[in-house]
Amino acid sequence: MDEMLNEMEAVEEIQYIVVKLGDEQYGIDISNVDNIVRMQRITRVPKSQPYYVGVINLRGEVVPIMSLRKRFDLEIDVYKAATRIIIIRLEDQSLIGFIVDEVKEVVNIDPRTIEKPNFKLDEKNASYLAGIGKKGESLISLLDIKAVVEEKKAV
Repeated sequence: MDEMLNEMEAVEEIQYIVVKLGDEQYGIDISNVDNIVRMQRITRVPKSQPYYVGVINLRGEVVPIMSLRKRFDLEIDVYKAATRIIIIRLEDQSLIGFIVDEVKEVVNIDPRTIEKPNFKLDEKNASYLAGIGKKGESLISLLDIKAVVEEKKAV
């Protein structure tokens, strides 16, 4: 009987890819990730939002590339050997790439340990955050990919 209760209480951990932007760690739900590629030549697209740096050709498909640093109003991108593009597959099956400083690791996080921030956050940046995950002593800001990609409509 106790074994059945333990099995019912077992919660499926969620896998996140931990990436770095500056000194901060962010988690991206691995179920959203299609691919991770090295930095490559990006073709600029005129008149796009400032955080879209352009497009790349990935296996014959044109993929828009977003600078997460620009999206989060951080200092400008400096591309290094560890810089990567995380390719995300959206719900409509289209692809988008996020430039990150470094891909650290894949971690499993128990959803019961994820906390919503209970402090006042800047309205725009708060919407990008799905929660704060704890892994050992580390805190990882978990991104809400849909919110990062979507444009907020001015009311």
